[in-house]
Amino acid sequence: QVRLVESGGGSVQSGGSLRLSCSASGPTFENYAMYWFRQAPGNEREFVASISRGSVNSYYSDSVKGRFTISRDDAENMVYLQMNSPKPEDTAIYYCNQDFQAGVKARGFKYDYWGPGTQVTVSS
Repeated sequence: QVRLVESGGGSVQSGGSLRLSCSASGPTFENYAMYWFRQAPGNEREFVASISRGSVNSYYSDSVKGRFTISRDDAENMVYLQMNSPKPEDTAIYYCNQDFQAGVKARGFKYDYWGPGTQVTVSS
């Protein structure tokens, strides 16, 4: 079973930048699309971004489009989320996960496994 470990979170001011990392175990990382999700206190977990196999396509939620960039390094089994110009409403725990296809995930998605996540706090 895949093991996912997110890192890179912390405190940042609005207008700054932060890069999140996700390490995935397993020999078939390159066969999966990768996703970033987030969950703010009192809210459901929500889709943030996804990237297809081979980095051909990427998708973003409307709330982060133009500010965040997802990327992956298949040689290192890593996926990243570059957060530029974060806003206080981006404050959340961020999680990565894998799926068969990249796209925009509506609410109600389910995964059998989640990593511990990484906390991002954006101050104004």
